[in-house]
Amino acid sequence: MEFLYEYGLFLAKTVTFVIAFAIIMVLIVVASVKNKTTKGELTIENLSENLDLQKKQLLSVALDKEAFKKFEKSEKKKSKEKNTEEKNKVFVLSFKGGIDAKEVESLRKEVTAILQIAETNDKVVVKLESGGGVVHGYGLAASQLARLKQAGLELIVSVDKIAASGGYMMACVSDKFVCAPFAMIGSIGVIAQLPNFNKLLKKNNVEFEQITAGEFKRTLTMFGENTDSGREKFKQELEQIHALFREHVQSARPELNVEQVATGETWFGTDALKMGLVDAIQTSDDLLLSLNEEFELYMVTYQNKKGLSDKLGIGASTVLDKISEKILSKSKELYH
Repeated sequence: MEFLYEYGLFLAKTVTFVIAFAIIMVLIVVASVKNKTTKGELTIENLSENLDLQKKQLLSVALDKEAFKKFEKSEKKKSKEKNTEEKNKVFVLSFKGGIDAKEVESLRKEVTAILQIAETNDKVVVKLESGGGVVHGYGLAASQLARLKQAGLELIVSVDKIAASGGYMMACVSDKFVCAPFAMIGSIGVIAQLPNFNKLLKKNNVEFEQITAGEFKRTLTMFGENTDSGREKFKQELEQIHALFREHVQSARPELNVEQVATGETWFGTDALKMGLVDAIQTSDDLLLSLNEEFELYMVTYQNKKGLSDKLGIGASTVLDKISEKILSKSKELYH
């Protein structure tokens, strides 16, 4: 009897565990399906309110009580006037592009959202940072910015750090292009590089076969033996892309001597201004402060919601990071 009791208890625990595990798996499947259909989220932040709040907080400490009361009265009066006379808007976007230009997916949604509500006298500021990347990705990103101009909105691009190659392809589309004094600007050029392992394969008696239809379906390869004709064709393709890049810049900035700057070089902001690559030297902070005097500023951001797999991945990496930190801290203790 005692054996049967223990066996029954064991069986009950096992069944409970299996049921619990099954429920967890069902919840995971349901959540993953839900995440597949979940779209991203557009967030709007009132930058003008944030700037006004920062100013108020600082003055509450810097001014005496009487002076601060006067300031508050003045602000209340301005607030009433603001309610009667609505300001035009400045929509602020932030684009920090990588080599693959995947950020263009969010940019296109942000631009579309703005175009649905923007009025003729509104402006768009793009805080841009990118060292360039794939041609098709940055070409699309530049086209997204061009949509704003085509809609009659003034487009201002502000660069604090770098707008090179594909980054400059985007920035030059603007009506006004400002940058910080030491921002890196330019790199109107094209580069492509890849390793070739053909000699290594031959050395180890490894054959590589590649079958194509069309003389130049594949000009250069990583594993096959490259030919002079293939290299020449590949170089021609790069030159063609470079020519399109130059035409794009010349169309966007007609006064610019493109042949002088389309060498693949980059210039710091102050020199870029002399070359005609930018219109003014100004940080994004000063730009927004100046615009805040006449406009209401709104930061527009589109973010894709993270799926379950992403969340689980983040959770696992966090645990591994903590374990690594503990191991490293222990090793340091041993050495010291």
